[in-house]
Amino acid sequence: MKTRLIVCPLIRNNKGEYLICKMPKTRGAFPNQWALPGGGVEPGEMINEALLREIREELGDKLEFSEIIPWTFRDDLRRKLYKDGSSEQVYMIYLIFDCLATNDEIIINDEFDEFNWVKKDDLSKYDLNEATKLTFKQKGIL
Repeated sequence: MKTRLIVCPLIRNNKGEYLICKMPKTRGAFPNQWALPGGGVEPGEMINEALLREIREELGDKLEFSEIIPWTFRDDLRRKLYKDGSSEQVYMIYLIFDCLATNDEIIINDEFDEFNWVKKDDLSKYDLNEATKLTFKQKGIL
């Protein structure tokens, strides 16, 4: 079984809204559900470098932060679906970071279908994947 170390930013803006992104219907560990951004640490890469690279790749290079603080970690087993229709079980270790954005300038790549900045009270209106729900619950947001 493959093991993947995942960096995961929990991004809040100055208005107190949280960034969530909708996964495509045909790929990922949580197809067609809302999730936090993030991705895998590459071989030889430092964790902070991986976090900033994933943010830039997925959300563009205009989003800036006043704080990035390691918060917690957890693990689970997930079936990951790939573009070609194949899938595999992956042991995922999530490193979750509290991130305070100083602006809202997002340009998503093709890893997501859309994104939203969402107020705490409105998060329950979204089809959040179970890992994202758990993160928000552990943080006391949901």
